[in-house]
Amino acid sequence: MTGRWYQKAVIYCLDVDTFADSDGDGVGDFRGLIGRLPYLARLGVTCVWLHPIHPTEGRDDGYDVTDFYGINPALGTLGDFAEFLREAESTGIKVIIDLVVNHTSDQHPWFRSARADPGSPYRDFYVWSDEEPADRHQGMVFPGEQAETWSYDRTAKAWFYHRFYKFQPDLNFANPAVREEIKKIAAFWLQLGVAGFRIDALPFIIELTKPGDAEAAKDLSFIAELRQHLQWIRPDVLLLAEANVEADQLVRYFGDAPDSNNGVHMLFDFMLNGRIVLSLARHDPEPIIDALRDTPVLPPHAQWATFLRNHDEIDLSRLTAEQRGEVYAAFGPQDNMRLYDRGIRRRLAPMLANDRRRIELAYALQFSLRGTPVLRYGEEIGMGEDLSLPGREAIRTSMQWSYKANGGFSTAPATQLTRPVISGGDFGYQKVNVTAQRHDPRSLLAWFERMIRTLREAPEVGIGTCRHVDIPLPSGVLAHRADGEGGSLLFLHNLADQDVTADLSSLAKEADQPNDILADQDYEPTADLASLRLAGYGYRWIRLYRNP
Repeated sequence: MTGRWYQKAVIYCLDVDTFADSDGDGVGDFRGLIGRLPYLARLGVTCVWLHPIHPTEGRDDGYDVTDFYGINPALGTLGDFAEFLREAESTGIKVIIDLVVNHTSDQHPWFRSARADPGSPYRDFYVWSDEEPADRHQGMVFPGEQAETWSYDRTAKAWFYHRFYKFQPDLNFANPAVREEIKKIAAFWLQLGVAGFRIDALPFIIELTKPGDAEAAKDLSFIAELRQHLQWIRPDVLLLAEANVEADQLVRYFGDAPDSNNGVHMLFDFMLNGRIVLSLARHDPEPIIDALRDTPVLPPHAQWATFLRNHDEIDLSRLTAEQRGEVYAAFGPQDNMRLYDRGIRRRLAPMLANDRRRIELAYALQFSLRGTPVLRYGEEIGMGEDLSLPGREAIRTSMQWSYKANGGFSTAPATQLTRPVISGGDFGYQKVNVTAQRHDPRSLLAWFERMIRTLREAPEVGIGTCRHVDIPLPSGVLAHRADGEGGSLLFLHNLADQDVTADLSSLAKEADQPNDILADQDYEPTADLASLRLAGYGYRWIRLYRNP
């Protein structure tokens, strides 16, 4: 199972510049991150996903890359990064990085050369049109912040395509030279020691964009090229992709046959994420049940990545307008909590009114469902958001480590921080920080450590099957199970606020001294499974049996 380590991983995503500052310049760095590796190991993290680390103009949180082979000097040197990889490996933590190759910065040397000279070898690295495209105002990723996807460049005397912001021209993946360059970039970082990549915006990478064609065809063959190339270099490489597409298209990204090895290894489970949020808003598990039923059959190598919060807005675009309205009413009632007419720019703790019961319930549910769990930095201590910041920066504030100034993130003056630290109120660093929770055995941080340890003892989760238990249950209760070579687990989660009793006696014939391995409180023994009590917003992970 070594080659499929990702199926049993716990992935922790972070921005290096907001995590830990070692030299007091107000910017987090690799030296600071090295110092926090023991914290991540104790938490139970087995893989760290780093958001963009390359040189950048800083106009899109690092996603406007100016050099794919370099390190942003604000974060440290290439040597610092190599030292971080070495220290992470010695701690038992793998590292994956963002592969942001849908576009470059308009200040990247490739684009500067391309726009300056029609004969440049990099001219065809980008997508151009001599005439104004008819679909110029279609396909914007950031509605309200983008007015177009084609912009005119006076130097080039042509229109260039940009699925994202104007300062991020798209690369032309119909050009074989572009494909070869991307494979070289990925191989370079693998050779340094990264374990894989989170591929940003994969559906847009494989678009064969043409002027006037708003529904461009997608060439999935590049995914196969990339995977096959990288697996020769590192057989256990991980390709984790962002592909928020229609459900019937998802399986194509894993490859074109049940046992194929020509697709990505993992996809973020946007479909399940939206349904979980809707279920939490409704206090009703039915949307989750629908998502589990609608899941396509995946190849053996394939895996979902589950999440509640990530570095972007909560994307509700796969919900109906009515469903989206329900979620907004519950979790984003104010206009400044919403973004792009499709999402919510908040962290989970304030969304759930800082109700410890609901926070535990939500994460117990995520970590028990199909796939590999992804946890965003600060969620383990219940960090909040700063809605005074623009866009998605609201959930990208600096990590809160202690009671010290700036939450212990940096010794720099507060005005020099790359991102502010939340101060004051229920979510300020004076109340919410690692130090405070480290000294409280009942803290959210202590609960996360215990929950993740429990998960490590339950290999059925992640690599086993995940099935809804379809029997009559009290309103608000979800029952599902995970079955694998090691045994079987039953999970009960009560999304409602009322105490209930559930009858799972139909599973008793399969059980062998069933017992709670994780629960929100101490419950009575579970021998016959006939009268399983569950508190409001309660949960129980029950081991039905374990194989020798």
